[in-house]
Amino acid sequence: MSKFWSAVVGGLTPYVPGEQPKISNLIKLNTNENPFPPSPKVLAAIQAELGDDAARLRLYPDPNADLLKAAVAKRHGVTAQHVFIGNGSDEVLAHVFMALLKHEAPILFPDITYSFYPVYCGLYGIDYRTVPLADDFSINPDDFHGQPEKSAKNEIGGIIFPNPNAPTGRLLALDAIEQILKANPDVVVVVDEAYVDFGGETAITLVDRYDNLLVIHTLSKSRSLAGLRVGFAVGHPALIEALERVKNSFNSYPLDRLAIVGAVAAMEDEVYFEQCCRAVIATRDTLTADLRSLGFEVLPSAANFIFARHPQRDAAELAKALRDKSIIVRHFKLPRIDQFLRITVGTDTECQALTQTLQGILA
Repeated sequence: MSKFWSAVVGGLTPYVPGEQPKISNLIKLNTNENPFPPSPKVLAAIQAELGDDAARLRLYPDPNADLLKAAVAKRHGVTAQHVFIGNGSDEVLAHVFMALLKHEAPILFPDITYSFYPVYCGLYGIDYRTVPLADDFSINPDDFHGQPEKSAKNEIGGIIFPNPNAPTGRLLALDAIEQILKANPDVVVVVDEAYVDFGGETAITLVDRYDNLLVIHTLSKSRSLAGLRVGFAVGHPALIEALERVKNSFNSYPLDRLAIVGAVAAMEDEVYFEQCCRAVIATRDTLTADLRSLGFEVLPSAANFIFARHPQRDAAELAKALRDKSIIVRHFKLPRIDQFLRITVGTDTECQALTQTLQGILA
């Protein structure tokens, strides 16, 4: 605390990112990074952009990232006017909270969800209400229905949730998302699809029918580009215009030249993308079966991670025991989930090492 801090800063509880430890021979299964490298075409595109002397780096990048907007639009069957580009999906989300989630009424999101949502609410002074997940940690769309009686007491400022949810990994079907959209036509519904490529169906297919839907994606997970920081949103052009207005009041050049061309190459290499997603899903299924054979309860996952607990062993103690063996997983000290571990799907070798180590710990 400093006398120079603003009142806003003094009242913030910042987001805590996944640990990036510097441990030799580490098996890192705590931040949901893709175990595979990016498409080889990404490196080729970056090298081509640099040229022989990197002289292009003296020039500003395209503030609109038009090449990337076109690639995203082509991939998802929309127009470039339906696409917004940002510096990772977290920046996209930040602009969404400022531009589209109304500040005069509380917004809704699940009680167990991406922990950046309440952080943004604190940053922008937005009130919120959490909606409890069901006992099986699924989202019940009926709980997000708008109130039929209009009053200051029951109005909401918007709805946001990840699909698949994080950190549970559970998937909400498209018809359930559509149910939420129909019940809340006067506010924006934001579907955060960071992990949807690992077993879900994107809600982007609903954008042309619902002008209150915004879908957010990242290239950090399924495209293996966490190090480039690229995210995007797809929605009605009026929603995109609001995001552009905030972006251009904050940072007109959110993506550098190398990130733009690398992201375009990643979006265009559909064969490599599908191959990597299938491999992650196969390893996830094997890891789930192996952990269940050790007595773990594992929630159904459509993400590149699993959420698991052991009925006889404390999750914090298991996480520490794994860390002592140079295996890092994520443990959340939060109500309802403090006995769960979130485990990133790594390579087959890494996941085998995890299960073998757990077998020894449990023994």
